[in-house]
Amino acid sequence: MAVEGGMKCVKFLLYVLLLAFCAFAVGLIAVGIGAQLVLNQTITPGTTPGSLLPVVIIAVGAFLFLVAFVGCCGACKENYCLMITFAIFLSLIMLVEVAAAIAGYVFRDKVIPEFNKDFRQQMQNYPQNNHTASILDSMQEDFKCCGAANYTDWEKILMVAKRVPDSCCVNVTQGCGINFNVKDIHTEGCVEKIGGWLRDKLLVVAAAALGIAFVEVLGIVFACCLVKSIRSGYEVM
Repeated sequence: MAVEGGMKCVKFLLYVLLLAFCAFAVGLIAVGIGAQLVLNQTITPGTTPGSLLPVVIIAVGAFLFLVAFVGCCGACKENYCLMITFAIFLSLIMLVEVAAAIAGYVFRDKVIPEFNKDFRQQMQNYPQNNHTASILDSMQEDFKCCGAANYTDWEKILMVAKRVPDSCCVNVTQGCGINFNVKDIHTEGCVEKIGGWLRDKLLVVAAAALGIAFVEVLGIVFACCLVKSIRSGYEVM
């Protein structure tokens, strides 16, 4: 039995929300992939709980897309079971997103200490590992920084006075880090600069998760209204 009256409007709004959920899902997957690529360049994979965040984001995005598809099928066919399933799973996703947003906000101040620990560990491997050296050089060039706390950290690693990686130079050229002038290199440390950037991005992701969760609440309400209408139709029949 087809829904009538105001429920047609609710059904239309639900379709709009389902389209938005699909867009959110694709966005979450893209953000998760992007975050994974960034973490691969800044934090050694598997060393911190934060390295699992991109995987969680991608999984939530994929699950949200699947749930939105179920909701679309349920709304189109006005199927009671599908709409109940949609409402339940969407509620679970909303709870996960709210929990993730709260966790991101609570642990935001641990980003810099964790990054500091990992960055210094990678600095120790710089002379022996070309892959690690490439990652650190890329970070120092992109963020215009040098060392963990400052450029003097490299003296303990390279065991040579007045020597830093060439990536510390303002104008990067081969050998520019040997017998440098301080005015020709970036003196600010990478931990505060990159760690602060990661912390800010974490807060943005947390805020976005709360925003999506709010929209999902509307989807749950509309789904419940449609479920009630479908059930009333069954009782009349």
